[in-house]
Amino acid sequence: MTAIARPGKIIAVHLNYPSRAAQRGRRPAQPSYFLKPQSSLGETGGVIERPDGTELLAFEGEIAIVVGTPARRVAPEDGWSHIAAVTAANDFGLYDLRAADKGSNVRSKGGDGFTPLGPSLIDAAGFAEGDFRVRTWVNGVLVQDDSSDTLLFPFGRLVADLSQHFTLETGDVILTGTPAGSSVVVPGDVVEVEVDAPGSPGAPTTGRLVTTVVEGPADAGFGDFGSKPAVDDVQRAEAWGSAEAAGLAAPEPQPEASAFELTDELRERLSHVAVATLSVALRKRGYHDVFIEGVHTNLPGARIVGRARTLRFIPARPDLFESHGGGYNAQKRAFDTVGAGEVLVVDARGERGTGTVGDVLALRAKVRGAAGIVTDGGVRDFDAVREIGIPVFSQGPHPSVLGRKHVPWEVDVAIACGGAAVVPGDVIVGDGDGAIVVPPQLVEEVLAEAEAQDAADAWVAARVAEGEAVDGLFPMDASWRARYERERGETSDGGAK
Repeated sequence: MTAIARPGKIIAVHLNYPSRAAQRGRRPAQPSYFLKPQSSLGETGGVIERPDGTELLAFEGEIAIVVGTPARRVAPEDGWSHIAAVTAANDFGLYDLRAADKGSNVRSKGGDGFTPLGPSLIDAAGFAEGDFRVRTWVNGVLVQDDSSDTLLFPFGRLVADLSQHFTLETGDVILTGTPAGSSVVVPGDVVEVEVDAPGSPGAPTTGRLVTTVVEGPADAGFGDFGSKPAVDDVQRAEAWGSAEAAGLAAPEPQPEASAFELTDELRERLSHVAVATLSVALRKRGYHDVFIEGVHTNLPGARIVGRARTLRFIPARPDLFESHGGGYNAQKRAFDTVGAGEVLVVDARGERGTGTVGDVLALRAKVRGAAGIVTDGGVRDFDAVREIGIPVFSQGPHPSVLGRKHVPWEVDVAIACGGAAVVPGDVIVGDGDGAIVVPPQLVEEVLAEAEAQDAADAWVAARVAEGEAVDGLFPMDASWRARYERERGETSDGGAK
């Protein structure tokens, strides 16, 4: 297949590659999307204008899938059968306008020429969803290289999910997300994207989708009747891929965080409040992504409270494992230095297909007095680790050794674990619901609120046990609240309830 028809709809996925999720420090539980206009389409050999007065035009090499037969309310296992072809795409975005549309990306990604496709289509027939690779070059240097078998949400699932809401029609295009490596380009840069199936007979390829960046006309800026470009260091770091790549200095440590001490009294109080209640208190303060997704304790009923020490793994690669995987590597250093009462938090990129801790290292952590271990990967020697008695929150058992999927890379750095950002010194609290990250500067205020809420919930539960209906009681209306406050006051004054 070679011709690329003008699609009726262009749908793009916000975040779909584990490598990109790790870079962004968040891992979505479900896919989210935005639409791009037909007028944003471009072709190979074309140009893209960086508007005058802007600085953060970023490329995103992607695999685009083209709908063949209409899909409406299809199952995930049937979604791939509705795809006719695969091609290369570049989902350009202008971070200077990113804040204007709160995730819809209308202005930041809808500009003319911001969605080049091509140059050729690969017929999807005979291929599996995981057969494809996407690579991106900037000025001849390879900057992105990933494959569809790593996706958080495979192609068929995307089709099924979208088809729950509207009909995917023949010719519609879905941009399936970009891997790590997206960054800023400037006028004069040449960006090339290629999608191929290297493990298939003939290694079919789309060819390279070539786009040249040019400066927009000086008289074609933005008027006073709409949002104007605006950037800050947060946007610069995200556009470039990291603060270092953007040339930004590392942020200064927050004084209140560095001065914080997890006292025995705070530790004891935290050990009696529910993670679910802490989650509500943090969410009220705008902290929505502090729950470490997908991990559960190996010891039913176990709780952990402690300050975080961190260990980061990167994806396996023979040469890197040879240089960093043997000897006294980062993994061994982390378990050898974790302190009494600390929680070792491991960034395994959500990869559960191998072990990240086994019985010997778990024993070492226990001997050193660690409060627990949290990993968004797997655990080897699961039964033996459980018998050792140290609480380990993980995605469950897996017998494979570390080198199957990981290279132990560094310790005591900011990491992503289960979609949550974890900085050394953060406070980790875990119970039967899972594990949560509490920024040190918020510990005392969210703890006080959580204690009050748990006390109120316990009082409500006692009334329900007495036979009261939940209507008006849960949550408490004014009448029930007044009774609760009165009885709480009587109890605190030493009176009979």
